[in-house]
Amino acid sequence: MFIGGCHFNECHYITDGNFSALGNVYILKKLMERIGLNPDRLRMENMSAGEGIRFAEVMTEFSRQVMDLGPLGKGEGIDEDTLKSRLETVINLVPYIRLVERERLRVPVKKEEAYRTFFTSDEFNRVFDETIGEKLAISQIISMLREKPLTTGEIANALGLTPSEVSRHLNSSSRQRFVRFDEGLKRYALA
Repeated sequence: MFIGGCHFNECHYITDGNFSALGNVYILKKLMERIGLNPDRLRMENMSAGEGIRFAEVMTEFSRQVMDLGPLGKGEGIDEDTLKSRLETVINLVPYIRLVERERLRVPVKKEEAYRTFFTSDEFNRVFDETIGEKLAISQIISMLREKPLTTGEIANALGLTPSEVSRHLNSSSRQRFVRFDEGLKRYALA
């Protein structure tokens, strides 16, 4: 994906929309990492309408980069059904992600460096993990359990989480009566 506009350092008038897009790109790159997609598949370049040659150069270079990564999902070793499931999980979380972004991930200073500093900080990672990361993991677990009952280890392997992280999410989901432990199968299932 490529997002265009005016170059931050060259624009005489930078809108809030440019900064909103920049924040969304940082969040989406983090989400892509979480679902196993290479975040280099998303790039934001800003340029003016008068930079046609630069636009062509950037698009050519980015196209090569994406081609080198291979087909979406396959380039990361993710089968088509798993990719579809992971993308659907993220899509279903969009309203929640927008809420978190509005309430907890706003950068008070509208400067590119301020955005880069915040979205690469430990604070961003902490807030992301506590909010979006938690919801994403629980949603992925529930999606997997719709298919069949699974053990903690099977879920951990599939999602790239530690068994203790999966246990924490399962305990939380059990308290909310989304999942249950099936004693006969020795696996977790939907409640």
